[in-house]
Amino acid sequence: MSPVPFPYKLVATDLDGTLLRGDDTVSERTREALAAVTAAGAAHIIVTGRAVPWTRNVLDDLGYTGIAVCGQGAQVYDAGAHRLLTSVTLDRQLAGLALSKLEAEVGPLALAASRDGVDGDVLFGPGYRVQEGLPALYLEDTSAVWSAPLNKLYIQHPAKDDDTLVRVAREVVGSLVDVVMAGPGIVEILPLGLTKATGLSLAARRLGVKAAETIAFGDMPNDIPMFAWAAHGVAMANAHPELKAVADEVTTSHQEDGIAVVLERLLGAA
Repeated sequence: MSPVPFPYKLVATDLDGTLLRGDDTVSERTREALAAVTAAGAAHIIVTGRAVPWTRNVLDDLGYTGIAVCGQGAQVYDAGAHRLLTSVTLDRQLAGLALSKLEAEVGPLALAASRDGVDGDVLFGPGYRVQEGLPALYLEDTSAVWSAPLNKLYIQHPAKDDDTLVRVAREVVGSLVDVVMAGPGIVEILPLGLTKATGLSLAARRLGVKAAETIAFGDMPNDIPMFAWAAHGVAMANAHPELKAVADEVTTSHQEDGIAVVLERLLGAA
């Protein structure tokens, strides 16, 4: 019996908690499933909250040379040519105002920032907890954060959990900036209207693919706009409840090859 034709032209995958396992690797089974999908004529695109400097090593390890959407949709990156195709920056004056208004409501926040560019540094100030294994530069005086173009800010509160911080921030400064949760301890301030769907739609247009031809995989609330844009959204078993609530289906976890489970089924694998 010949395999069932693959029903999508584009497979969009988040990285952390989705494509990557807990040790930041991609399983052989998932690599093989993605290779089979591309052999069947579909494209694979990575859509991540990580900016390019935090994504490049993963792409290189995968041998990925296509277009990637990075920085929560801010950057469309040509991995083969190692260059940015598009980049959206955060209005620093507006971001500073939003940060001031938010701190007036909730008290002092720990701050980090992602500078724009292929080699843009991530800077972090006192009290901010950076994800282990990711390069970042410490700043005692966070006023230096504002000296160059930024893609986004990261904020942490000493007492409030991520969901509460996002909710309050949206209430207080949601008319100035967008606020999303991208993972545990990762609450981000973005340009208003910027989402993963923004970047994915630009990348898909370059590839000549439509939303109706796209399947997307993710695990966090920042993937909600991508699910709304794509024809089919698949949440991982380890996903945040908010994403599971809007997903078309839930697969196994990122530790259990959840992407491969769905792709193999769609490819007609036994």
